[in-house]
Amino acid sequence: MRPRESLPAQKNSRNDIRTIRTLLPYLWPKDAFGLRARVVIALVLLAISKVATVVVPVILKHAVDTLSKPGAGGVVLVPVGLLLAYGLARILSQVFRELQGAIFAKVAERAIRQAGLKTFRHLHKLSLRFHLDRQTGGLSRAIERGARGIEFLLRVMLFNIIPTIIEIILVTGLLWKILNFWFALATLSTIAAYVVWTLAVTEWRTHIRRRMNENDSMAHTKAIDSLLNYETVKYFGNEDHEARRFDVALQGYEKAAIESKTSLALLNVGQGAIIAIGVTIVMIMAASGVANGALSIGDFVLVNTYLLQLYLPLNFLGSVYREIKYSLADMEAMFSLLNEAADVTDIPGAPPLIPNGAEIRFEDVSFAYDPRRPVLKSMSFTVPAGRTVAIVGPSGAGKSTISRLLFRFYDVTSGRVTIDGQDIRRVAQNSLRRAIGIVPQDTVLFNDSIYYNIAYGRPEASPAQVEDAARMARIHDFVMSLPDGYQTIVGERGLKLSGGEKQRVAIARTILKQPAILLFDEATSALDSHTEREIQASLREVSTDRTTLVIAHRLSTVVDADEILVLEDGVISERGGHTALLEKNGVYAAMWRRQQEASQALETLERTGENMRHIDEASAL
Repeated sequence: MRPRESLPAQKNSRNDIRTIRTLLPYLWPKDAFGLRARVVIALVLLAISKVATVVVPVILKHAVDTLSKPGAGGVVLVPVGLLLAYGLARILSQVFRELQGAIFAKVAERAIRQAGLKTFRHLHKLSLRFHLDRQTGGLSRAIERGARGIEFLLRVMLFNIIPTIIEIILVTGLLWKILNFWFALATLSTIAAYVVWTLAVTEWRTHIRRRMNENDSMAHTKAIDSLLNYETVKYFGNEDHEARRFDVALQGYEKAAIESKTSLALLNVGQGAIIAIGVTIVMIMAASGVANGALSIGDFVLVNTYLLQLYLPLNFLGSVYREIKYSLADMEAMFSLLNEAADVTDIPGAPPLIPNGAEIRFEDVSFAYDPRRPVLKSMSFTVPAGRTVAIVGPSGAGKSTISRLLFRFYDVTSGRVTIDGQDIRRVAQNSLRRAIGIVPQDTVLFNDSIYYNIAYGRPEASPAQVEDAARMARIHDFVMSLPDGYQTIVGERGLKLSGGEKQRVAIARTILKQPAILLFDEATSALDSHTEREIQASLREVSTDRTTLVIAHRLSTVVDADEILVLEDGVISERGGHTALLEKNGVYAAMWRRQQEASQALETLERTGENMRHIDEASAL
């Protein structure tokens, strides 16, 4: 277990007041008169409800005093008005409390929704660098716990904390007025001691909750990661290894949970002792007053009733305060995500990108994920409008980095990237990404229908347009052969489809988007040769008359490109057409020979396997 000082939540600690201040704008939203009116009405109803609650013991006192008078022979002598007022006060207290909850419900639920939505939107605005460094399972858990914390905080604040504070103020004021200063002081002192004790001990226990949250997030993340990679776990027989990794996080959570529950005993004992001592002192004072004639029996009943009314919410307040602290810690984790600054942002008033042919230019571009290790070094090239340029090279040469810079997932370290002369750092990101369609190497689909995944390219597209895109990607016939057709669920990350089927869905999605620029990033590197040829035919058809950038490892897929750039160690070592590069007999030619030899060896192996199968079949006959 890491020490407390190293916890991320402690590095950027937001105190409770600041966390609550962050929440307040959601409860008093701008340009929402209806919601603000609900807040005001709810507070008025809350005040009326508490006044009715405090009046009940006063009415009871007068009823008891009337019954205690000499000659009071029975209930019929008790003024009927007092009994009716007593019953009415109790009813009104309940009615106003329920009305307040009903009226405020819309405000609370809207606040939860808006806070969660704002955090979700902000996470999508953050850079790729942030998401590569963070674990998705932990992020989703932080949002889930934060929303739950807001809901709990609003509920207890409005139905427990604020009503109890109002009741304490009213009760101490009435005790001072009806009895004397010392009763008010004793009651207030007991409550103050109780609150101070609860605050002090709960503050000490809060760091345990932080450790619980950290280990809970860790366990949740490991579980999701392992289940998403179910096949890999099975391939290597690492079920026990995954269980041990999961159990390490569970052990940390178990240890923190045990500490939390055992330390609870100290808090509860102290709270019980303070309440018991305070009640005893006040009751002795009241009994002495009755004995010497300074107080009536009704006064004794009044004091006892008020103490019971305060004791129940105060007893509940202890556990509520602990949960409030936990909720604040959960909210702190969620709101801290809003403090994460995006690495890539639009300039104020950024205009939209206006493609006009969609010529791409990389002008003296340098880039590094880590300043100590440059990836691209003063690179310059042009993809003319409507032409196809391919980028090839060994792994780690910087090929995929070019696609990330074009999408502006990162900003260049120096130089600039332009589309039709427009620096992509000076235009709105959403317009830039609308202009580019990508078919990536690893197509990850949503766990939804095939229709949804194709329509994701342009959600407002009609069913006919979705089917037309599928036909162009040569997947329509396959989809129609499935029992559920376009409503077939593809599974987590599209695992129910083959690699070629997923690539065709990705192509259809890109076709439907109708981008000005096409980007193929190792789009067929993971496919078998037959499927690759089919996918390549689809890609050539899609890219006709469009500006196309192809990032490839297999050189056979780029022989028709207008220009081929050979990347080595972050620089362009060779450029030209396929034939011209072979004639140079340089890096590209060497790569071509190696791949051709490997391809021929594979074909020989496949033919040998086929011949052996025929021999086995003949022998069997």
